[in-house]
Amino acid sequence: MTTKFEDYLNKFTESEWLAAIEKLLPAIHEVDRNAVQIWFRFYPLELFRYLQAAEDKTKAAQKFVLQGDYELKNQIDSSHRFLYGHRFWKETKAEIENRAASFNDETAGLSALIEEIARSVAEKLKADKSLTIGIAAIGLMTLAQVGLEAFKTAKGETEKPKGLLAKSPDQIVKERLKDDSQGVFGFLKTVNKKFTVVYDETERDAKFSIIHDEEIATGSARNQTKDWRAADERCWEGVVPVECRSAACGTCWVGVLGGEEKLSEVSRLERKQMKVFGYQQPEDDKPFLRLACQARTFGNVSIVIPPWNGVFGKKIYGVEDVELEPATTSAKKLRETIASGTSET
Repeated sequence: MTTKFEDYLNKFTESEWLAAIEKLLPAIHEVDRNAVQIWFRFYPLELFRYLQAAEDKTKAAQKFVLQGDYELKNQIDSSHRFLYGHRFWKETKAEIENRAASFNDETAGLSALIEEIARSVAEKLKADKSLTIGIAAIGLMTLAQVGLEAFKTAKGETEKPKGLLAKSPDQIVKERLKDDSQGVFGFLKTVNKKFTVVYDETERDAKFSIIHDEEIATGSARNQTKDWRAADERCWEGVVPVECRSAACGTCWVGVLGGEEKLSEVSRLERKQMKVFGYQQPEDDKPFLRLACQARTFGNVSIVIPPWNGVFGKKIYGVEDVELEPATTSAKKLRETIASGTSET
């Protein structure tokens, strides 16, 4: 049996949640402005509700080719670790629980509720409210998907800020704008320019080099410093999961925390396929949600890798039936080879 607070949150559609976030964007500090929008795409409410209503959840997930950890209930304390606001999670979680306990009837609206919780947390921590709005919104959506009991059971643990996220919000924003130096005569170079893709801002060395005008997935594949597949079975070639290089599988979708303006514009193919996958990519020419196999780099970029991928746009969002283009890369062939048991290793 759900509480009044849960019933209140559950009455909103995914579109209404996104509209509330859109309304609050100007009040969110730039350090988390992309991050909070990315998070809501990483954990889409409509997909969650569809799976919850399915007679056979496992079969439904298989139908959508879901890989990785797509359930928010397994990541209550960690799903938002790429936000600066993650450091305020314990206090935000406690404030949401208090609000749930005293809730009677909310008439002000979803965005107002988010702001109220953010304001209360900011006042208690003597922090700027612009830094708590994003995590407040995420906390409420988390509760809406996992339920109050599971939400309360989570310990509310946070990771100690490190890496780039250990800096101040303004310093982080400034760092994301920087590009690697190309040397004294770098401005004369037309080829061989190299830049950096940061894939985890919480780790100092979580980055790889990329060549000017190269796709993110290709740069990732050259980085063989670790056994990536040991940590994530989706990672066949590098830290960015990939099964193809033709926008056919949807495995390589990423969120862009900073530097989206340094990426190539979205192609017609990428736009079409992102809708097929169901990833809710904004209509901007250079949005914060991309396919790594299609986004070419022209400077330093900071990304976050989703913990899962799938193909659900047609069923969940009513996308027209578009035939997926065939995957043709070595990673795809390697996957099929291993699956058939013909690998020599």
